[in-house]
Amino acid sequence: MNYQETIEWLFSRLPMFQRQGKIAYKKDMSNITALCELNNNPQNNFKSIHIAGTNGKGSVSHILSSVLQTAGYKTGLYTSPHLKDFRERIRINGEMISEESVINFVKRFMPDFIKIKPSFFEMSVAMAFDHFAENEVDLAIIEVGLGGRLDSTNIITPILSVITNISIDHTQFLGNTTEKIAQEKAGIIKPNIPVVIGEKDEKTSDIFIKKAKENDSDIYFADSEYNIDYSLLNTDYKQVYNVRKNHQLIFKNLTTDLIGLYQKKNIITSLKIIDFLSEKYSISEDNIYSGLLNVHNNTGFAGRWHILGYNPLIVADTGHNIAGINEILNQLKTTAYKQLHFIFGTVNDKDIDTILNLLPRTAVYYYTQANIPRALNETELQCKAEKFQLYGETYSTVNQAFKKAKEQANSSDMILICGSTFIVAEII
Repeated sequence: MNYQETIEWLFSRLPMFQRQGKIAYKKDMSNITALCELNNNPQNNFKSIHIAGTNGKGSVSHILSSVLQTAGYKTGLYTSPHLKDFRERIRINGEMISEESVINFVKRFMPDFIKIKPSFFEMSVAMAFDHFAENEVDLAIIEVGLGGRLDSTNIITPILSVITNISIDHTQFLGNTTEKIAQEKAGIIKPNIPVVIGEKDEKTSDIFIKKAKENDSDIYFADSEYNIDYSLLNTDYKQVYNVRKNHQLIFKNLTTDLIGLYQKKNIITSLKIIDFLSEKYSISEDNIYSGLLNVHNNTGFAGRWHILGYNPLIVADTGHNIAGINEILNQLKTTAYKQLHFIFGTVNDKDIDTILNLLPRTAVYYYTQANIPRALNETELQCKAEKFQLYGETYSTVNQAFKKAKEQANSSDMILICGSTFIVAEII
């Protein structure tokens, strides 16, 4: 099989959560355990950092990868989902796993895939571990897929566990309160392994503190030490920060190519992680400045307040849960435009009414659906949205919606694409 045939075989044979939803979610670790045991447990052959959280875990993962590779370390990065090419999920120093490596891995384990019937995610995790072990990475950044306790990535024993934040998402699997979701994400905390929590929250902090105590694990809350008291967006669309630690200015004019206002939280979390890493790895102040300035170039990061064009301003953002949408709306308040053209689509298992109630009534909407089985039909979405005075037309494909928005938008307007990772993927 060539690469395209290999990927099509995986899509057709292995259930994929992002495309199909609940059918692909397995509530135990048996499949990933079996796959790793068949391959002599490659996850035990490299050091790793494990990153969970409702939002921000992808950004933190890419920030850390950029800083570490800038410091000269061979850095593995596993994230999900991908936007365009499956290989985006598995990188070393920003380079995607080769097509040949994907083909060879699938050929080697195809009989086992047929027998074990793993999900697409379980297979991709096993492939990432194999790739990182084979290439002898110095450190791998491993992003949790969903939850934590039962996520396939939780088979690793990292040198550090990270939980960025907790908000409502995937309630059908993780629970319908932040406390229940926190319990699931706290499942990545392991005996005697330190844990960094990005944001302190009165509803969830005690859950993490208790879990850490049970495991004799040191626990640190990043935003209890770090804060950003000054920020601006400069003329070349870079964000500039003054960062304080325990009230002392430690990074002046720290500049990053990550644009979203919400990246302040992710940078604070990342800096606390770097504090820990600096005890074991040589990371200079220059490495931090350079790594943050070049996250996109170093890691291939995409899809978070991703500017695709100007006149009109065209922005894509993969924010898709309540907290993510709120962050996008906060960003809109600081963005200049005359009329907002909103290309919106979502999946059929979200709390869509709560999200719709947040969206701006003054925007012109272009309702569409991604080309996946899990997508919510655009006509049904339009009907739901009209109950919240959100008016617009329907389009059967994302590209049709995008084409129409570009036809109707003036140079001083803004086109925003969000609601689903797959909506963004089809436009990017």
